[in-house]
Amino acid sequence: MKSALIVCLIGAFIALSSAGILGIGKTQSAAVKGVLTCNGQPAENVKVKLYDEDRTDLDDLMDEGVTDSQGRFLLRGHETELTTIDPKLNVYHDCNDETTPCLKKFSVIIPDDYISEGTFSSPPPVFIKTF
Repeated sequence: MKSALIVCLIGAFIALSSAGILGIGKTQSAAVKGVLTCNGQPAENVKVKLYDEDRTDLDDLMDEGVTDSQGRFLLRGHETELTTIDPKLNVYHDCNDETTPCLKKFSVIIPDDYISEGTFSSPPPVFIKTF
């Protein structure tokens, strides 16, 4: 009985985590645009990544980039999931910590209002934030 339950749970996990690979589910998109500053100055060359946060497997990287000389960035991407995607922005920075070799990270959850169905055939709603 225990082994049958474990097999069912493993099967459910595999089905949920491979939905995009198998073409099951719906394609959804998200975009985020922002300006990063450090002590009032543009934060240049800061690494930014847009993920679909998953609860059953590794998060899906949807897009990544770095800020420009004015601290600006625009990321957008899409994923195919059985359930609504959970986009989040990760920012990896050295603000007020330039002497430490490791980057600090903070995350921002993108609200559901900024998720659209399909890919980017038309401009998606963009979550805009200044940090």
